[in-house]
Amino acid sequence: MRPLAVPASRVRHEEKLLFAALERRGVPYVHLDTRRFGAELGRMPDGPSRDGPSRDGPPYAAALNREISQSRGLYASLLLESWDVPTVNRSEVIGVCGDKLRTSLALERAGLPVPRTAVALTPEEGVEAAERLGFPVVVKPLSGSWGRMVAVARDRDAAEALMEHRAALPSPQQHIVYLQELVDKPGRDIRVIVAGEDVVGASYRYADGWRTNAARGARSEPCPLDPELAELALAAAQAVGGGVLGVDLVEGPDGPLVLEVNHAVEFQSLQAAHGDSLDVADAIVSHVLSLIHDDGAPARREVR
Repeated sequence: MRPLAVPASRVRHEEKLLFAALERRGVPYVHLDTRRFGAELGRMPDGPSRDGPSRDGPPYAAALNREISQSRGLYASLLLESWDVPTVNRSEVIGVCGDKLRTSLALERAGLPVPRTAVALTPEEGVEAAERLGFPVVVKPLSGSWGRMVAVARDRDAAEALMEHRAALPSPQQHIVYLQELVDKPGRDIRVIVAGEDVVGASYRYADGWRTNAARGARSEPCPLDPELAELALAAAQAVGGGVLGVDLVEGPDGPLVLEVNHAVEFQSLQAAHGDSLDVADAIVSHVLSLIHDDGAPARREVR
């Protein structure tokens, strides 16, 4: 069997769990440090050109992309896919999940419940968009994670101050303003992990403030996966292209809403909440291995 590739610049607790799951199953794997990863277009790594007479197939049976950097992760998947390596997550999925507007549009097309959302193409128009949406509003960057650069504007004065700051930032993307209503939630949100067609598990994330990111110290507790939550999480994952994804839900007054879908899903806190009753890493490995033929060759089908 060809080895499984695991692109990652940092080996965190989650990657160690994934490596252990692969080793328990006797699956050969290669850790690709993306800081030292590159390729010549049209050639396999350390091999002939794609059309050369000695080409004997892709170098890896499949790939589980665990790169923490949005840009490196996207291009690593693109390169692996160019070698016909079934890759989780696919570059198209990373491209959608790495952009909050693209994610929101995909969820809207799928008819899924989401918070009221508005986008403005300049900070000046962002103030007016916030006014139309109705305060309080949450101002988010189009890309990013862990709740960084996310703020609440509770009135027009606060919105104007936030937009002045955004206008002064050097990145043109930061001048695009993405706004969502501040949902009246019960002091928590819900993280659900989906692997292919399987809804692996869920956890509540509690925090004293309005942000409930695990990276910001939110407390995780097991969340029962009732059919409504499982169906909504799976539909959200499929809306962005499928794969191994973290779906963030919030309990609104009229039912659960989809906040975000994360392509580089961290699962340490969810795993800790469930303890030995759940093995997230093994479920992820199971999905990746389902893309490989019995002979160890890539199955050459899309990750769904």
